[in-house]
Amino acid sequence: MTKLSTNRTVEERLRTLNDLWKGYLKEGRLEQFIEFTISVNSLTERFNSLRTPGLVRLCEALEIFAFDKLGDSTSHPLPDKEILQIQHQLDNLLSSAAGLFQPLLDQRTKQETNADEAWFKPRAVWLIVANERSDMAEALSLQLGFFGFQTTINHCNSDELPEDSPLAVLFMPSDIHTSKNEFDCITAIRNEHPTTQLIYLGKQTEIEPIVALMRSGIDVTIPIEDQPSMVLSYILDLVQHNEQEKSRVLIVEDSRVAVAVIERTLSEHGIDTFAIQDPGTLLEALESYRPDLILMDMYMPRFNGVEATRVLRQMPAYSTIPIVYLSGESEVAMQVEALRLGGDQFLIKPVNPVLLAAVVKTKIERFRETQRSSRVDGLTGLLNHTAAKSRLKSMVSQINVHRTLTVAMLDIDRFKSINDTYGHPVGDQVIRSLAWLLKGHLRSNDLIGRYGGEEFLIALPGVSPEQARSVIERIRIDFSTLPHTHPHGSLHATFSAGIASYSVHDTAESLTESADNALLLAKRNGRNRIEKGGQ
Repeated sequence: MTKLSTNRTVEERLRTLNDLWKGYLKEGRLEQFIEFTISVNSLTERFNSLRTPGLVRLCEALEIFAFDKLGDSTSHPLPDKEILQIQHQLDNLLSSAAGLFQPLLDQRTKQETNADEAWFKPRAVWLIVANERSDMAEALSLQLGFFGFQTTINHCNSDELPEDSPLAVLFMPSDIHTSKNEFDCITAIRNEHPTTQLIYLGKQTEIEPIVALMRSGIDVTIPIEDQPSMVLSYILDLVQHNEQEKSRVLIVEDSRVAVAVIERTLSEHGIDTFAIQDPGTLLEALESYRPDLILMDMYMPRFNGVEATRVLRQMPAYSTIPIVYLSGESEVAMQVEALRLGGDQFLIKPVNPVLLAAVVKTKIERFRETQRSSRVDGLTGLLNHTAAKSRLKSMVSQINVHRTLTVAMLDIDRFKSINDTYGHPVGDQVIRSLAWLLKGHLRSNDLIGRYGGEEFLIALPGVSPEQARSVIERIRIDFSTLPHTHPHGSLHATFSAGIASYSVHDTAESLTESADNALLLAKRNGRNRIEKGGQ
């Protein structure tokens, strides 16, 4: 999904949220307030996936307040004072979101006519620095510049900060104790830029000072010993808004009314559902639908939910899939026994829609994170060999016949010599640097994988070979000028690349093979160059 289509989705969700609130103000019914609260919860999840922590914070505050006011039908409409509080929070959220997303929408024409803008638009990062750490700030600023960030170095008492909100602000204090002036500076920037990520680079070894920093507006603290590599990795992660595959929930429930309520609730959160009434068809449904979670009614014809769960837990393919029981039974002993026999959660009917959505999303997130750990390369954080090949196959299978897809294989030149001369830790840093450079310069919907050793696989959907060559050439030049430090100084490295296009090759295997052959040609022709695969 492109940034522009992402923004349109956010714009629609914000409009829906505002319309739901206006509807509640007009009629004041509990059902309308529940829908409004669910919409806030859904928007929180959306902003979280887009890595906009300031908007997540505003959404969470509104969600917590609204959830606390749910009550029952007798408590609605809410008193005027509470309505004004919600209105104030909603206005703040809407204005902050408009300030963050509207500039991108305004650039639609420019982005559509200049393809390189999508990759190389500078991202602003501020460094708020104490005088004692100016040298470190200059070095960090230089590194960030290599990875495509536009940095500004200022001091806490500076009145010359830019007006536009940055992607992130790095606070680099003078010592281990944060001064009142520094706390005031953090709070002021947080209030002025609610959507910006605030990062504190200081030695905090106890929980109390970290909590104090969080209360003042800091999002994350990074210990001194983990800098600067952790800083680079963290900031680069902020610009990787990869769209996850839509969550899928299988509903095993014989009540049509219950199914309708569940489907409506989960659809508000962008979660796809598929329902079956007969548990006897469970295995067939699992095989064809491949859900991330099962909502299992406890009491159904032929056999109950616990028995169905025990069967699934004996099958390797379904031994870890989250299973949430639904039942009108409130006896604690029975719930404990049901969980002991394979369930992950127990919800009492009728289920609060906000609680249902929260449980489902949390369970799916943890399930996917467990799966993700087996798909991600530990050194770079990129997709590993198996996951990259799988993702490429998926991209090829879903491509529209009128679009194109360009694949590239990259390999660091003379990497064995780097390891032999400077040691494996320095070699690892060179690999990480190329991974960070790729993450920093490529788009959110591009595939980036570590194919093995010092070799990388990338896939650029909707991009011609000529455009891909231009983009990779920019990255090649940047990588060749990037210094890699070691105990005795610094070194420079280069990479070679081969590209292949979907318009010529129509399978993931043929694309990869052609790009790999082009890479070998680039190596034979002198390295530090890009070659195109044969027609």
